Amino acid sequence: MTTAQNIADIEAIERATVAAVSPEACEELDGWLLPFDGGTVKRAKSAVPLHRSAVDAATLDRIEDRYDSRQVVPALRLADADCFDSLRAELERRHYVQDNPTCVQIGTARQMLQLRQVATGAGSMADVDRAPDDAWAALFLGEGFDPVDGAHRVRSLARAKGSLYASVRENGRTVAAGAMAFGHGWASVHGMRTDKAHRGRGLAGRVLAGLAQAALTAGFERVFLQVDAQNHPALSLYRRAGFTTHWQYRYWQRQQWPG
Repeated sequence: MTTAQNIADIEAIERATVAAVSPEACEELDGWLLPFDGGTVKRAKSAVPLHRSAVDAATLDRIEDRYDSRQVVPALRLADADCFDSLRAELERRHYVQDNPTCVQIGTARQMLQLRQVATGAGSMADVDRAPDDAWAALFLGEGFDPVDGAHRVRSLARAKGSLYASVRENGRTVAAGAMAFGHGWASVHGMRTDKAHRGRGLAGRVLAGLAQAALTAGFERVFLQVDAQNHPALSLYRRAGFTTHWQYRYWQRQQWPG
């Protein structure tokens, strides 16, 4: 059963998610956020509902009209909730294709901070800065990452207001990184990356511990993050950090222009 508090949390998390990826423009329509962006970050350019209630075809028409007016292919980020069954059927009828099942997970900064014990055994917690430096950005462009997508993610995360940027540095290089945004009562973790040659050393735990300390210092206890449902190493890490999945969503994108 969806409670009033759950609905409030859903809206807050969705608003905070869009703010953290700082789209070039954003509109609000019929209980939806409609972000618009020319980059590769799907959260920055996919319409998302702020509620858990049925959506009629007329609302989808209006959403499509707004994206079409900007000459952008319409896309949605839709939770796997029963209330959206009819909308999903309509999307399939309109030649939308779904992909990227993603888990929205919730935890607390205090639980995250427990990773500090592991982190200090392998090295200190990550450094946390108010702006990303060149070494932080370079990690997203390194081996094992799509450099085009990485450049767009750096741009998106770097322009978000009030975000913090965590780095584990070795020999002048950043070998693990992440970011934390704040808003709507939540801290949120984004952009977790570890250099391909340094994986398996607990560096991501050091990043999370550093971000947890930053969240508590800023007065935030509740934390959310989003992780690919098939990324089992990340899911295992976040489980150890106290995170649990509260819902899953998928992206839906139109594959055929009308007419």
